[in-house]
Amino acid sequence: MRMQTMTRIVAGAALVIALGASGWASAQAGANTILKPSDMEKLFPATVFYSGQSAPAQLRNSAGVKFANGHYFLASLVDTSGYSNGVAQKYQGYLITEVPLTIGGKRLPVGAYGFGFLDGDRFLVTDLGGNDVLTAHTMKDAAMARPRPLEVSDDPAGGFRLYAGRSYVHFAR
Repeated sequence: MRMQTMTRIVAGAALVIALGASGWASAQAGANTILKPSDMEKLFPATVFYSGQSAPAQLRNSAGVKFANGHYFLASLVDTSGYSNGVAQKYQGYLITEVPLTIGGKRLPVGAYGFGFLDGDRFLVTDLGGNDVLTAHTMKDAAMARPRPLEVSDDPAGGFRLYAGRSYVHFAR
């Protein structure tokens, strides 16, 4: 009788611990995480292919999001010195998304893309061949204290902001 009682107590304790741990893991998995350049060094390729050429990514100028389900949105500025002026004007960075996104209210499928923050408050996303995929309106954040060349932050209205200096575009899942 004592052995059965002891076995039940141990089994019950193990169940409580397992449920507690799974609840903790679920809570951790339920949060989106903004990635910094140090996180990106492990995830983002050192060189990227765009419009027939390879170029080094500027990992010090990179950011992203690890979504609650474990999928990623990654972005980095790119050294475009080997590209023509026409390409370099619209191709400033490279982004990879493992989930469909809305950027400025427009849908972007899963994939790898070039992007640029353009004059006239425009954000342009292009496919790897340099063809336009979507254009969105950008906003300015005059209150930003120390703008960086590229960063991601939470948007108070929901979703995220991809910044280039003080200019940003809203994106969400």
